[in-house]
Amino acid sequence: MTGTSVAAASAKPAAGDCGPFGPVTIPTGDPRYKSIQQAHNTRYTGAPDYAKVVGTPRQVLDAVGEAVANNKRLAVRSGGHCMEDFTTTPDIKALIDLSQLDEVYYDEAKRAFAVEPGATIGKVAETLFKGWGVMIPGTGCAAVGVGGHIPGGGYGFFSRRHGLTVDHLHAVEVVTVDASGTPRLITATREANDPNRDLWWAHTGGGGGNFGVATRYWFRTPGVSSTDPSKLLPKTGNQRARMLMWSWDSMSEQAFVTLIRNYCAWFEQNSAPGSPNTKVWGTLFANHASAGTIGMLAGVEDTVPGGEAMLNAHFDTITAGVGVPPMSDFGEVTSWLDPRNWVSDPAGRQKNKTADLRKGYTEQQISAMYRHLTDTNYANPNALVNITGFGGAINGVAPDATAAVHRDSILRVYFTAGGWTGEWEDQTNMTWIRNLYRDVYADTGGVPVPNAINGGAFINYADSDLRDPAWNTSGVPWHTLYYRDNYPRLQRIKKRYDPRNVFKHGMSIVPAS
Repeated sequence: MTGTSVAAASAKPAAGDCGPFGPVTIPTGDPRYKSIQQAHNTRYTGAPDYAKVVGTPRQVLDAVGEAVANNKRLAVRSGGHCMEDFTTTPDIKALIDLSQLDEVYYDEAKRAFAVEPGATIGKVAETLFKGWGVMIPGTGCAAVGVGGHIPGGGYGFFSRRHGLTVDHLHAVEVVTVDASGTPRLITATREANDPNRDLWWAHTGGGGGNFGVATRYWFRTPGVSSTDPSKLLPKTGNQRARMLMWSWDSMSEQAFVTLIRNYCAWFEQNSAPGSPNTKVWGTLFANHASAGTIGMLAGVEDTVPGGEAMLNAHFDTITAGVGVPPMSDFGEVTSWLDPRNWVSDPAGRQKNKTADLRKGYTEQQISAMYRHLTDTNYANPNALVNITGFGGAINGVAPDATAAVHRDSILRVYFTAGGWTGEWEDQTNMTWIRNLYRDVYADTGGVPVPNAINGGAFINYADSDLRDPAWNTSGVPWHTLYYRDNYPRLQRIKKRYDPRNVFKHGMSIVPAS
């Protein structure tokens, strides 16, 4: 294993006369300390001895070396959107904060776009679009940091057309720790002859916090060799979108079953790689009845020939036979950076779950959703089941070509109890979401065990219940749900690049024995 020199790997455009940020140490007792204790999910509060806020790869290298030398358990945070306690457990004594390591720029030497881990999805989207008219197909939640989003195999609305974020990942720069405890900065690329190619592969779906600290990602679409930066990633532009909203007051169980069944069926029939309708993206959000509404949103880029007709046919097929007219039907063309194209996901106490679908839900599963979404003993309007289109270009990649294994799924489902305010609400919300998920997957032990219908679960929506036999009675381990047949290779890579198991959390990859 070879390491890249820090000086060479850290070269980038000058940050200005003031030089790079940091490093800054924030110890307990510092007035800034409270700001680093909680992450996005405020159910968890950490208590590290200190946080190290860094601004360069060299500073990350030093911060990791300091923690290892002092035998302090460390954790790393970029945007802080981890859904579990992976950066806040009591044994974590050193927190490395990457939020200020956030540059986005074109790297002429690599002919690729460099993105640092503290950059948010919103900043990346704005910089790439305003600078070159291009994009990476990531999440629509603008506040998410790319540091953790990318290694999990990030996706978004436009992944049906352009693939996962990692399908455009050319290289990654990572601080690892060898068997002697020495930190090293390694650049790993997707090139077949790269001796560190396995480390690149691990960052294409293996999840964050497993192999080291990613200090920079480079993006360039495979097979593109132009010297023009504006041709190195997918182009994007104005979006033609349409939204339908139904009132829960008029939605019977049969109407709900028909709507969800039609929705799933459309994606079953229109998700093959290369299918014209993979240009259509869509999501259905079935809020709890206390919110009053159910909504369906879909869109297509405005430059797609016949795009408006494709979009309208999508809605006509899905609403056929539902028998309940929508309370609103709204369509417009918006600019790529219009705030309405981005999700606002405020911090709060949360519990979330996920599942991938290879085929649509059965009527029994949809009825289970309906029961919980209309449960009058529960009333959190932020709770919902969100079903988003998947497949298309995602499925044109072999399941072992990247660590992101879910290359045969056509839908990704997000279950959430939403956000709530205080600890006194934990039991009510946690019980609701856990029972909903268990009942939807009652035939497979309460979890989406891969079979003809289920594709497993998504590591970026980490759910510690999958390792709990009280909630996962399937006998199938959590890592099979997340990684399927790719897990043994991830274990071998873990052993090679993190032999001391420095980078770990409650659902981290276990090194090969």
